[in-house]
Amino acid sequence: GYLKPGAHVKPGETFTYKWRVPENGGPTESDPPCLTYLYYSATDAVKDTNSGLVGPLLVCRKNALNHDGTQKGIDREFYLLFSIFDENDSWYLNKNIESFTGDPTKVDENDADFMESNKMHAVNGYLYGNLPGLTMCKNDKVSWHLIGLGSHYDMHGVHFQGNTIDLRGTTRDGLALFPHLSGTALMQPDRVGTFKVVCRTFDHFVGGMKHLYEVSSCRSPSGAQQQRGAMRVYYIAAEEVEWDYASNKSSAPKVYNISSYEESYGHVFLGQAEDLIGSKYKKVVYREYTSGNFTQRRVRTEEEEHLEILGKKAALNTGISCLNSGPLLHAEVGDSVLIVFKNKASRPYSVSAHGIEEVGCEEQPETPITLPGEINTYRWNVPERSGPGKTDPNCITWVYYSTANFVKDTYSGLIGPLVVCRKGTLDERGLRKDIDREFTLLFMVFDENESWYLKENIERYLHKNPDDFNSTKNFEEGNSMHAINGKIYNSLLGLTMNEGDRTNWYLIGMGNEVDIHTVHFHAQTFIFKVDKDHRGDVYDLFPGTFQTVELVAENPGTWLLHCHVADHIHAGMETTYTINKSGAVSETSQDSEVVLQHNWMEGRDERKRAHLCTDYDNKMGNFFSKTLSPGEASLILAAFVCIGLVLLSTALIFFCFITHQGNRIHYTALDDKSALLADSL
Repeated sequence: GYLKPGAHVKPGETFTYKWRVPENGGPTESDPPCLTYLYYSATDAVKDTNSGLVGPLLVCRKNALNHDGTQKGIDREFYLLFSIFDENDSWYLNKNIESFTGDPTKVDENDADFMESNKMHAVNGYLYGNLPGLTMCKNDKVSWHLIGLGSHYDMHGVHFQGNTIDLRGTTRDGLALFPHLSGTALMQPDRVGTFKVVCRTFDHFVGGMKHLYEVSSCRSPSGAQQQRGAMRVYYIAAEEVEWDYASNKSSAPKVYNISSYEESYGHVFLGQAEDLIGSKYKKVVYREYTSGNFTQRRVRTEEEEHLEILGKKAALNTGISCLNSGPLLHAEVGDSVLIVFKNKASRPYSVSAHGIEEVGCEEQPETPITLPGEINTYRWNVPERSGPGKTDPNCITWVYYSTANFVKDTYSGLIGPLVVCRKGTLDERGLRKDIDREFTLLFMVFDENESWYLKENIERYLHKNPDDFNSTKNFEEGNSMHAINGKIYNSLLGLTMNEGDRTNWYLIGMGNEVDIHTVHFHAQTFIFKVDKDHRGDVYDLFPGTFQTVELVAENPGTWLLHCHVADHIHAGMETTYTINKSGAVSETSQDSEVVLQHNWMEGRDERKRAHLCTDYDNKMGNFFSKTLSPGEASLILAAFVCIGLVLLSTALIFFCFITHQGNRIHYTALDDKSALLADSL
């Protein structure tokens, strides 16, 4: 076919490209002054970009640039390209083999390990903290231009430690990037120190997509910002527990459901076999205590039951513990948070949070670890830039976890939610007074293959020597728990509210490349705020991204809540939430079981399940908060009729008896009177 000029520029040739930027191609009023794009070679887009031909392009408003091309009102600009450069798809693969391998004849280009070693998890082409030049001054106005490039695994959760960014009026400390998508973020660093800028997608973080930026005190120091709010103290311990991902077995699908010679979807996650552990694992969790002596756990309320891995109330004196990872922490702008942390586990751990200012970490970006048996304190300040932006809701969502080994610690269970609110939002107990209920949901595939306790779990549940155990694909798949708050297949209970309740949901995304989650609320819509208010019933989550959504409970019933990625539904990333009709007694958590008798394991169509929820809610009746089928309702009605007839008969007999007794008394009185008259004669 015809190739237009410039489609291919041969070696040694020169070609001039001219691009026109129309008025409607620039930033809108709600955009930052300059938008970030990219340019690249497209002779062979895959090989050209993997070979290195890519660059940033800014499109700005009129009069937004100085004569030298820098932005007006911006002190520093940085361009960060997040991409896994696949050197297997580079034009120069053979030349690199010849130049950098000891014996090119022994290289197998199709060897899996060789191919993996050529995938460079890079920022601007650098790995493991080698990216130079990320320096700025305290209080500089900084514009970050962030670009994504690559293939299907290039899902990046960019995180700026130590400071926050402004994204269209919202406060965040990171954003999600995908191939050929870009973003512009504004920052005004308020702390001197060295901080991390990383990708929080687990494999990318481990692969080297982590660097440092430095904030210096270049101007005369101003007075330190005073924290004038409350000091909120939490006593938290790390404890090793046995955790059951599918504790509500009555609602979980059948472990074995053979149909058409195929096993059910859930068998690999719930069943126990030669190479399947089942649903129970040893894990480590955060637990809250009432004081620094760490002898009495804080008792959780019914409203906190749903937190599960994020802080369900403790189950004392039972064989199986409620995975009580980090309690829900609240703070207001201006507050300080003091974490008194005791490590009751067998490995070193820590507590580190997004969004806030970690006191004492200015000199180095690593959070101090706490060794087993030790007690340590972590202090977080909550400055204005940690709180909601001008277009945010009253409270925004952050997360905290252990960073002794970020990936393994999180997979092992150490994670919890932190909510930062505007001044005046919390009451004297530290709870929100502007809404009726709040819920936290963590959507994450817990990869038990990467847990610190994998060997112990093999030994405990498979009764095999872990050093001699041969891992299989089936084993590894069975250890990937597609969980909501650490629960699968409707084992997450406690998502109940009343009709008319104003609720906030804190949505948290963490994990790896598989953790693309579309959170769907059946039968309800919610408001999420970005630059303005937006309505939806599905919200997308990616590793290192968090969002508060506002939902008014308007539609009574029990409804599905799940990730709409098909593989994740099959693997159990699904539960229900219940809205009780105004004035009705709260339904029990077990009532949701009947809604979920929709044959997960047979893989029925999603629309059938939604239809089942709606039909069942329309047909069911309530009797003292117990959901009844039409047949059950008919039986109870017949019983009431029979009871009524018996009571009526009893009343008639009693009436006749009383009447008869009255007549006897009357006749006796007449006889007595006649006798008296006779005596008087």
